[in-house]
Amino acid sequence: MATSEAPVRIRFVLVRTSHPGNIGAAARAIRTMGFARLVLVAPKRYPDPEVQALAAGADDVLERIALAPDLVAAVADCRLVLGLSARRRGVALPEYAPRAAAVEAQAAAARGDEVALVFGNERTGLENDELKRCHAMVRIPSVDDFGSLNLAQAVQVMAYELRLAGLEVPPAPPRPRDPPATAAEMEAFFGHLAVTLDDIDFHKGRSPRTILQRLRKLFMRAQPDSRELRVLRGILSDAQRMARRAHAAGEPPPG
Repeated sequence: MATSEAPVRIRFVLVRTSHPGNIGAAARAIRTMGFARLVLVAPKRYPDPEVQALAAGADDVLERIALAPDLVAAVADCRLVLGLSARRRGVALPEYAPRAAAVEAQAAAARGDEVALVFGNERTGLENDELKRCHAMVRIPSVDDFGSLNLAQAVQVMAYELRLAGLEVPPAPPRPRDPPATAAEMEAFFGHLAVTLDDIDFHKGRSPRTILQRLRKLFMRAQPDSRELRVLRGILSDAQRMARRAHAAGEPPPG
């Protein structure tokens, strides 16, 4: 795919937006930098006249706005998901500055991957469970004593960096491996993994939260492709069958 076609692969996702004016301002911000895909996850007020008012003529973006019930649905077909956050929140993720994130996003889009930049609620930002759906976190380096960046301003910063990266990045070379699994495929795998660990009594009465977080981090970092996920899920299915047989025979499950 030519680099000039990459913007159609990049979407801006606004999660639980409180103020409709920020939706319109975000639409204006991305339109000025050559982007058009805006996804809204459970906005508090939409549609609303303030959206059109603050969009300032970015009608083509408004016409294409997509609505999603949750973040999982909003990024289901994406192979790179970057979450914007002003603070780390205790979630262990790779961290990019905006410029480095933009280079990664443009390179992925140039290869034909769907890419999402995710922005949280104006007051609370992205929650931990939302950040866990991301491959990496992006932090805009504001000053420590006044880091209150408006949502639409944060969108503008990233749209600008993406445009610069798109103007500079050469066409991506052919991918040496199959593309990573989509976010939906990864979530299905994590669900299967959680059930299997329960089936084989891996946790032995302990809370599964920590081990599942570590395994999620491991597999998100590894970025397995679809065929690799099918192999892993086949292993999980075999472990579940063995656990059922052991249970039927009155034996302790493997694990």
